[in-house]
Amino acid sequence: MLVSTPRTALVTGAGRGIGREIAVRLAAAGHRVALAARNKAELDQTAAEVPDHLVVPVDLTAPGSVEELFGRVEAEWGPVEILVANAGTVSSAPIARVTDEDWQRLLDINLTAPFRCIRRAVPAMTAAGWGRVVVIGSIASRVGAPYIAAYTASKHGVLGLVRSVAAELAATGVTVNAVCPAYVDTPMTDASIANVAARTGRSGEDSRAYFEKLQPIGRLITVEEVAAAVLFCVDNGAVTGQGINVDGGAVPS
Repeated sequence: MLVSTPRTALVTGAGRGIGREIAVRLAAAGHRVALAARNKAELDQTAAEVPDHLVVPVDLTAPGSVEELFGRVEAEWGPVEILVANAGTVSSAPIARVTDEDWQRLLDINLTAPFRCIRRAVPAMTAAGWGRVVVIGSIASRVGAPYIAAYTASKHGVLGLVRSVAAELAATGVTVNAVCPAYVDTPMTDASIANVAARTGRSGEDSRAYFEKLQPIGRLITVEEVAAAVLFCVDNGAVTGQGINVDGGAVPS
């Protein structure tokens, strides 16, 4: 169904997986969508499914990159009205083996980049009296798990960031939420499955079954299910400051 007021949306990490599906769903709802990610070839594949798009290859951890990204969108279309901060990464290691570089890399991508995007987007949103910010968190925003200390810390930070900014902006017409999926059927999860298989000697099939069983529903979450939660946050102006679990019952709210 088309929205009554088409908006200008920006999706980071739009080249594949969750980000691609979110971009496609926003476009199907009538919005024009700026697609940002590091890999232009993947962005072009997403763009083929998004009629009204703008492709912006960018490394969000590079100095000045967020300003350049928003400047490009504003020059073409005007202010960003819907921001979906989806870009993220994961790594796993025992805490004693987590290097300073690994720690900083996950914080930069998973927490600092969304912070900078929100900081850049908010002034125009508040001036207009309307805006939507959705950050893709994780069940790791809710609970800890072995071997992912850096990832968990970054995703806990995402939920704190969202709650604080939502409280600050509650009276402005701008909503700020997080969507917190469990293991989603994406290339990122495929990499985690391969890592477990290599480390444990399990087959790929057995390793995938292990990840499926982490959700009480007995399967991985789909990108469509995550994107539906994002669209819910975009469409409902009374929902703000929330971390919406899309986890198959893994973490009770």
